[in-house]
Amino acid sequence: MVLGIDASRAVTTERTGTEAYSLYLIRALIEPAAAAGIKLRLYFNQPTPPGLFAAAPHIEQVIIPLPRLWTHLRLAQELHRRPPDIFFTPAHVIPLTYRGRALATIHDLGYHYFPQAHPLSQRLYLHWSTQHNARRASHILADSQATKNDLIHVYKTTPEKVTVVYPALPSGSEQLAVSREQLLAHSPTRKLANSPYFLYLGTLQPRKNLVRLVDAFVQSGVSHHLVLAGRVGWLAQELLAFIKQQPVSVQGRIHLPGYVSEAEKADLLRGAAALLYPSLYEGFGFPILEAQAAGIPVLCANSSSLPEAAGDGALLVDPLDTAGMAAAIYRLANEAPLCQDLVERGYANVKRFSWEDAAAKIIAILQQRLLLV
Repeated sequence: MVLGIDASRAVTTERTGTEAYSLYLIRALIEPAAAAGIKLRLYFNQPTPPGLFAAAPHIEQVIIPLPRLWTHLRLAQELHRRPPDIFFTPAHVIPLTYRGRALATIHDLGYHYFPQAHPLSQRLYLHWSTQHNARRASHILADSQATKNDLIHVYKTTPEKVTVVYPALPSGSEQLAVSREQLLAHSPTRKLANSPYFLYLGTLQPRKNLVRLVDAFVQSGVSHHLVLAGRVGWLAQELLAFIKQQPVSVQGRIHLPGYVSEAEKADLLRGAAALLYPSLYEGFGFPILEAQAAGIPVLCANSSSLPEAAGDGALLVDPLDTAGMAAAIYRLANEAPLCQDLVERGYANVKRFSWEDAAAKIIAILQQRLLLV
């Protein structure tokens, strides 16, 4: 069997959750695919960095660059010229003209619940591409039960067509090794000295609920700093304006370092007092697992998929209840036993997720479902 995979998102330099998903899942599929006699044909829209994926006899890398409309023109042409037995898109859309068997991952339907968080053109494309994948795919992978439920509710997808396959963190050899010298040279927290700080990781956009987070941080009365690490996204002006409205003494304790590299993120996680992640909607929530693996307490919203990802290793809050969030932040700053308990539960929770398990489920789907379509 030849499994063709759209690997274009895996080569992205500044990775967000879906790009990381694509990279680590493809890496995890390499060994079990070989054992199952499956050849992997990886499609790229640009040359790949050395060592991105292991070289092996059952892996073929197809580099087919095109500046615009790569998926529906260049990739579609390649799939027509040499069709794989099954095509898999882990982080994008199935080409319009492809008629073969297909597997697609749908990460979330956030645009449906929070349309104001996206430009109109992006919202229309997300609706079209998700609906297209839901209808066109022979089978669908969902990051969470919450996303599966959304697909059933919004697009009337049959439950049998969707399998929940949880993402995970990079395993052992894939974890980024960072030297002390690198951390000292590049750390976004070097200006904080020994000041305790809370951390948020992710794009700065309305869906992430950051205005309420800053408001709750101020209301909590804690003396900690707050680091909001991530690139400035669509409609972040309200957040930036709200921060400027705060007293100078508060503004000085709120830091926006922008997008952070993997090395910088590792440093931020190591030094944080807790991760604050009250997002209104997520398909999964990688930062929760990253924080739990780093041994810091987690506060997250009790909505969408976040309770699934957090397990019992997080302090759950109503993301619309600013006062309740402020009280939870105060507890994290002042209750050491609570924090230690969350850390221990977080370590246990992370063990529930692995890319090896995800890859094994996908191989089983390929063998037991898609070959019979």
